[in-house]
Amino acid sequence: MESELIQRNSGADLTVKYTSQPPAPSVADYLAIASRRKWSFILPATIILIIAVAVALLLPPVYRATSTILIEEQEIPADFVVATVTSFAEQRLQQINQRIMSTSRLMEIIEEYDLYKEMREKRTSEEVIEQMREDVQLNQISAEVVDRRTGRPTAATIAFTLSYEGKDSPTKVQRVANVLTSLFLKENLAVRERQTSETSKFLEEEMQRVKQNLAETERTLSEFKEKHINSLPEMLQVNMQGLSTSERSIERLDEQLRSLKEREGYLHTQLANLSPYMENSDRQRLELLETELVALQTRFSDEHPDVIKAKAEVAALKKKMADDGEQADVDAGEPDNPAYVTLASQLASTRSEIRSVTNQIGELRKEKTKYEMRVEETPKVEREYQVLTAEQMNLKAKYNDLMQKHMEAVVAVGLEKGQKGERFTLIDPPQLPEKPFKPNRLAIALIGVVLGIGAGVGWAALREFGDQAVYSSERLAIGCGFPVLGEVPAIMTSEERRRRRIRRMVIITLVGIALIGGVVLFHYMVMDWWVFWAKLNRRLML
Repeated sequence: MESELIQRNSGADLTVKYTSQPPAPSVADYLAIASRRKWSFILPATIILIIAVAVALLLPPVYRATSTILIEEQEIPADFVVATVTSFAEQRLQQINQRIMSTSRLMEIIEEYDLYKEMREKRTSEEVIEQMREDVQLNQISAEVVDRRTGRPTAATIAFTLSYEGKDSPTKVQRVANVLTSLFLKENLAVRERQTSETSKFLEEEMQRVKQNLAETERTLSEFKEKHINSLPEMLQVNMQGLSTSERSIERLDEQLRSLKEREGYLHTQLANLSPYMENSDRQRLELLETELVALQTRFSDEHPDVIKAKAEVAALKKKMADDGEQADVDAGEPDNPAYVTLASQLASTRSEIRSVTNQIGELRKEKTKYEMRVEETPKVEREYQVLTAEQMNLKAKYNDLMQKHMEAVVAVGLEKGQKGERFTLIDPPQLPEKPFKPNRLAIALIGVVLGIGAGVGWAALREFGDQAVYSSERLAIGCGFPVLGEVPAIMTSEERRRRRIRRMVIITLVGIALIGGVVLFHYMVMDWWVFWAKLNRRLML
């Protein structure tokens, strides 16, 4: 709602127009606020900028020296010489890093180059070593390569960078980086040589152990063969042939024995019908009975009735011949009957052949028994023999395999000693750092500028919104509800003029300090001033 008030004064019409709501701020209002609150903005911004610049300048410079090491494959193709170091480069790098980052080695480097001098006076050795571990950085450089085993592309480490950063002088930082790089190179050679030597030594010891086991197994197998020479599986066919031959021979001799016994019986029968003496019938009769008795005894036992009857007849005839005064002993005189003598000699020859054939059959039966025992023992012997033979073959194969691997390991040892295998090659040694790695003073200063501007704007806005003073006639009229009749300009006293001069001097001083600070910042954070001056002169001359 608007209202209008008209008042007459000294014959002139003065019209004052006001509203009950404040007008929207204009550009002039913002400029007035900026002019009114310039110190509220300048002072916080300047303080924060000075603090940021001081922090950037007071922070100690940290230098970094970096070396690049290439991982090269072995020069001789793997088809000709196989390396015994089977670990991947990434794994070996981590192992070497852990060895070098050990407490003893880092402490030696710290004491040799007098690193972290102030920190060692205030903190423990563990904290100093942990700080150095943080200052040493190992970064791997990978590339896509084709895996020879799978034929697929995979990421492989082809190089790595080793960096050291410290607050000491650039020369000392470079020397420490050189020492760490040398340790990595030497440790890699030592690790590879140690692995190949240990592999060769292990294979040699294992080969000797297997050789001793093989000799012992061969000795056991030889003793087993000597003990079971006739029952070995190789002799089974021979034993079967011998058994078969013995059985056929026994059958043949049995048949021959039967024929001889039949002939013996026939000769006994013929001889029984003849008298050894031509003139004595009783004696002939006695000879015949005795021949029959012998024939019966060969076929029957003594308790057989025919044998008992024949004995009784022989005894009766001998008694009769004794009563008659005749000689009863058949051996008292030589037979004189030619037919009898011929049959008797044939009978004796037949009996001799029977005894010979019987003895042969007995020997063959013993031989058959031996062959049967050998054949029966063969399966059991074969099981033990196969166990020993398999153990011998396995040990021989293992020994030959170990011998081949040992020869390859010996060649691999020569490969590593000649540095023809996979190795680390230093392609970029640590350079002398020309400027600090950190802090980034320019970034700190820019952050200070941004924070200073934000703090200045915030403090000026806070002062403006918290101020209840009225700085325009319009807002005064709105605030009190009465028209403003006139405005009186500010009257400067001598004290106020003196303060204004002081403020101007302060502003000029701050501007000078800012210019000097800018030059210093440019010198330390952007480019050396003398280098800039030389470049500028060179461009001006062109």
